[in-house]
Amino acid sequence: MHSTRKYDGVDGPKVAIAHDYLTQFGGAEKVVLSMTKAFPDAPLYTMLYDPELTYPEFADLDIRVSALNKVGLARKYHRAALPIYPRVAESMYVDADIVLASCSGWSHGFRTNGKKLIYCYNPARWLYQTEAYLGDHANPIKRLGLKLTKKRLLDWDRRQALAADKYLAISTMISGYVKKAYDIDAEVMFAPVAMSRSYAVESVEELEDKVDLSDPDGSFYLVVCRLLPYKNVDVIVRAFAGSDRQLVVVGNGPEAERLRSMKTDNVTMLHNLTDGQMAWLYKNCRALMSSSFEDYGLTPIEAGVWGRPSVALRFGGFLDTIDEGTTGLYFDEPQPDSVREALDRFESATWDQEKIKHHVSQFTEDAFSARLHEAVDKLAGY
Repeated sequence: MHSTRKYDGVDGPKVAIAHDYLTQFGGAEKVVLSMTKAFPDAPLYTMLYDPELTYPEFADLDIRVSALNKVGLARKYHRAALPIYPRVAESMYVDADIVLASCSGWSHGFRTNGKKLIYCYNPARWLYQTEAYLGDHANPIKRLGLKLTKKRLLDWDRRQALAADKYLAISTMISGYVKKAYDIDAEVMFAPVAMSRSYAVESVEELEDKVDLSDPDGSFYLVVCRLLPYKNVDVIVRAFAGSDRQLVVVGNGPEAERLRSMKTDNVTMLHNLTDGQMAWLYKNCRALMSSSFEDYGLTPIEAGVWGRPSVALRFGGFLDTIDEGTTGLYFDEPQPDSVREALDRFESATWDQEKIKHHVSQFTEDAFSARLHEAVDKLAGY
């Protein structure tokens, strides 16, 4: 049940939302938008914000940024500023009773006169999963820079985590990571899906001549993610290379050019699509694909809204969001052969769209809002 409080400091505790940076079209940014719906009067604090590089819905919100945001290159290449982020984070002061910090490594360090409720997507990947974060093709300068600054960043990160009042984790796996990194018991709170069958569906022109829209089971497979090394999109691209199967990859990031150079003609790469176009892709795909070391399996839920199953790596957050045999199936290794074998199994099975839709109905924004209200009220003593 929704709280009737306004959470403005008069009617309930004053809540503010914090997020590392708003410079990406990612799953975490979607969760932040859901948080703003739960607390519509809350200002949103972030180190960097570029309206051209993230979802347009943020443009209507009260967003408060750091001084670093004046530097255009920092907004465009936010990872390059990593060594100075501790100082930038500490320059952010949040005036609130409760700061709801949407965090992958920095917003837990924003200063406040209130209490900190951390919603953790993962303890900083660059510190605790360094090789997965960098990937096999990392720039040697980037690798050296992280090596030289890692101890200082680790010390800072742990201080900020231990100063927080309450930790929430996006998945069972991340709760375990929080325990390992900080010895903190983090309550699991699954993120919601905003995708809805009420969206106005817009076709994707680039695909109209490439896919068979008459097939009710879908004629192409779909990957949706930021193109980062740990997402292992190259594994899926190689699994589809030269085959009769069609693959659509939606996303952008450091791996984009490398993926374009290796893909075959049956693979189409897209980015910066509208919600309506994403709805069209989910509605018409055969299945959602992922070989990512994912903290939380959000995209299988989005596909499931349209009754579409998933084929994903048996890892992490996917274990919380895919019901094996009902909403999808797994492969065990992020290797092309493993992906191809899973696709053969997938195509020999039958999938019930109504059962898939029923499964994902538990991941709603209303349920998420209710749990956030409960956590805030408890921390504030209401």
